[in-house]
Amino acid sequence: MTITADTKATVGRVQHGSIAVLPLTASIGAELTHVSLAEASRDADLFAEIQTLLLRYKVLFFRDQDLTRAEHVALAERFGPLEDHPVAGSDPEHPGLVQIYKDLDSPAEQYENAFHCDATWRECPPMGSVLRCVETPEVGGDTIWVNMVEAYERLPQHVKDQIADLQASHSIESTFGAAMPAEQRLALKERFPDAEHPVVRTHPETGEQVLFVNAFTTHFVNFHNAERVRFGHDYSPGASELLNYLIRQASVPEYAVRWRWTANSVAIWDNRSTQHYAVQDYWPAVRKMDRAGIVGDRPF
Repeated sequence: MTITADTKATVGRVQHGSIAVLPLTASIGAELTHVSLAEASRDADLFAEIQTLLLRYKVLFFRDQDLTRAEHVALAERFGPLEDHPVAGSDPEHPGLVQIYKDLDSPAEQYENAFHCDATWRECPPMGSVLRCVETPEVGGDTIWVNMVEAYERLPQHVKDQIADLQASHSIESTFGAAMPAEQRLALKERFPDAEHPVVRTHPETGEQVLFVNAFTTHFVNFHNAERVRFGHDYSPGASELLNYLIRQASVPEYAVRWRWTANSVAIWDNRSTQHYAVQDYWPAVRKMDRAGIVGDRPF
């Protein structure tokens, strides 16, 4: 399946099978109504409708979903096996259901409030996630998602040419590990060595080209060659300036959708073609989310 201009979001509410679909921006995101995710966790046909819509809109939103943790896991497992997180805690009764709970006792270091794809420090980053709001502040705590296919498509052609063959390194050590004691940090890096991914990946289902650098990306691994580097200045700071330019594309508002959470609302997103940013503007209020991350494939 190849996504073209005529498959982008349509203005106004549309119908897809039994599901009502309201696109939220011209670039990314749709709210789905007349659908029960608990039912979708058991109904293959209903799930297939949702899966098709996810490829089109990249992130799907649902409100007022009476979803148990077991049903949450079952729904996510329809996409594929789930994965734990080596730093964030998981529900002991539901492996793979990561608890992202923020309150007054939460550690000072935060990583959600940066544009990122989940766990690109893995050799095979997650395919996507199903995130349910357990508790949310009265105001604040929104999440932003960004269409990184659009971000790539709208790059200047000379930049596309420059990055076509580049690979980049993604690190858990320099992010989650940075606040750890050295011994613990190095043990984390030994368990998860820096991963190398293409700067432009191909979506395995749609064939779309995706700009694939984010807050976990530290540097290009194959930039320093005779074609690109005349003087050391071309590499440092030249390469890092290019990388920062690419990372900043995620902050362009035209590529984004912002979602205001309510209790029992759910988002499902494609981690291969999007980035997200959890806005941490709600302290000292409490925000609790349950996330099921789905194992992905190696980017190419």
